[in-house]
Amino acid sequence: MHENGLVPIGKIVGTHGIKGYLNVISYAESTDSFAPGIELALRRTDKPVVRFRIESAHPHKRGILLSLEGIDSIDTAKEWVGYELCIDKTTLPEPEGGSYYWHQIIGLEVFTVDDRCLGRVAAIFPTGSNDIYVVRDGEKEILIPAIDSVVVDIDLTNRILQVDLPEGLED
Repeated sequence: MHENGLVPIGKIVGTHGIKGYLNVISYAESTDSFAPGIELALRRTDKPVVRFRIESAHPHKRGILLSLEGIDSIDTAKEWVGYELCIDKTTLPEPEGGSYYWHQIIGLEVFTVDDRCLGRVAAIFPTGSNDIYVVRDGEKEILIPAIDSVVVDIDLTNRILQVDLPEGLED
């Protein structure tokens, strides 16, 4: 697993109990990314990437309680709080037709159907009914709903997202 091929799927925000369980906030839509046996890379700025295999994962409140091989006490677990959990993007299943992973969308340059550049997708957040693309160009920011009537085309090869904005969205 190469560090530049890692996709973040969560963050360790605390510990739980005395047996080394990690309290994780998941970035993934599904808990399938936390199945037993999957190898995770734990990374933190200015620290080397360390790999662990998942022993177990269970939904807990708004997150996941995660048990990793080799982390079996609260003292060991505390050392990993603040680390980001990543998987190798080559292990991700191919998305269904017309679907994309967030890491594929973030960074795309956004153009309107009349070829005006709006900036780049800087972030994505879910709203329940659809995702919202946060597009930034310097200080300017626009929120674009990720719905079929607005998102006309996603070209991953050329790193371009084309949109047909509803009236008033740019103002």
